[in-house]
Amino acid sequence: MINRLRVASVTLALLCLGVPGVFAQSTPAPAALPLTAMPSAISVPPAAQASPNFNAEAATDAYLAEIPATARERSDAYFEGGYWLILWDFLYGAVIAIVLLTFRWSARMRDWSERVTRFKPIHTFVYWVQYLLITTILGFPLAVYEGFTREWKYGLATQTFGPWMNDQFKGMLIGVVMGGIITVVLFGVVRRLGRSWWIWAALVSIAFFALTALITPVYIIPIFNKSTKLQDPKITEPILQMARANGISVKDVYQIDASKQSTRMSANVSGLGSTMRITLNDNLLRRGSPEEIQSVMGHEMGHYVLHHVYHGIIFFGIMFVIGFAFLAWSLDWSLARWGEKWQIQGIGDTAVLPLVFLLVSTFLFITTPIFNTIIRTQEHEADMYGLNASRQPDGFAQAAIHLGEYRKMSPGPVEEWLFFDHPSGRGRIHDAMQWKAENQKQ
Repeated sequence: MINRLRVASVTLALLCLGVPGVFAQSTPAPAALPLTAMPSAISVPPAAQASPNFNAEAATDAYLAEIPATARERSDAYFEGGYWLILWDFLYGAVIAIVLLTFRWSARMRDWSERVTRFKPIHTFVYWVQYLLITTILGFPLAVYEGFTREWKYGLATQTFGPWMNDQFKGMLIGVVMGGIITVVLFGVVRRLGRSWWIWAALVSIAFFALTALITPVYIIPIFNKSTKLQDPKITEPILQMARANGISVKDVYQIDASKQSTRMSANVSGLGSTMRITLNDNLLRRGSPEEIQSVMGHEMGHYVLHHVYHGIIFFGIMFVIGFAFLAWSLDWSLARWGEKWQIQGIGDTAVLPLVFLLVSTFLFITTPIFNTIIRTQEHEADMYGLNASRQPDGFAQAAIHLGEYRKMSPGPVEEWLFFDHPSGRGRIHDAMQWKAENQKQ
């Protein structure tokens, strides 16, 4: 969900809308993996086995050679197609915003909201509901292609259309509530605090961002997925031993039934304080070796020990302030030029919301490499921590290959800087093999 947690209330509303793409509910049993998938069981290649002549480069190449050519082509095509989707998402959203403004639909939505009530908070909430419904309907064709059709095309989905739609509806309801709350609060800030509104709006958004991180594992995830304590001691005990050895006072490991929606293998650390949870999905349990599972969980513990959640809040907080400063300047300029034509009466007018979305999405589009770099740096730090904590370099290499089902393994440096919010698969395997080379000397 971190892709959408970027700037301002608009971004936080998008987080609520983005949840169904990550967590699903009732679905049929997982389909068999396609022939072009990465291998389920990955053994240590001869060139990657410990020996006096061990070479990290040769070991990396040996692991990459385990990937069938068809699987590599498929994952590359999937990931590279995502580059274009970044552009199409931006342009499609921009067109929707421009339509709402140019044809004065937004102004009519505001007028109707005012006829319902003159009480500003309720008026704002009524406008938000209209806006969310209309933009969801207009964006539906691209959402179906991107979130459903394309996932099935590349063998990553297991959820049929009915349950998928059910989850989109749940996500929209969450968007109504959470997006409505932050929209009402922020418009209240704008109307009361004059020229300094953008500073206070940024602070409110930072607080809302932290609150969202706090409640998501406990209250949001269960809406879409069943989260249960993992009971198998063969899996949990090595993980809990590793946690205790690294000063993590976690008592349980959780699993989610992600196979109901996808074939993707993943794990995560989420929440703040007492709501922090270390979770792995059932695809990882089903397909990952014990060494692979331990390496992945070591990575997730790295996020916790290195305080990445808090660092993320600080970083996103800074970007919120920069984003709101950009928003304040660009809103003033845009409304001076087109505000009368669009029948928008000022920044405190709810009819301005499509313009806010357009400007924020422009800011996010331009700054995508910055966000990717910060997140990718944290992921690399967690990788190295996980290698030292789990001492499972081959398990880590196996995990990198499995993640390669939907991530390009060997991008160019510019390509990685622009589009990757995680280190490349090749880079991760090389890090693991370099760690192995240095530690076998001990």
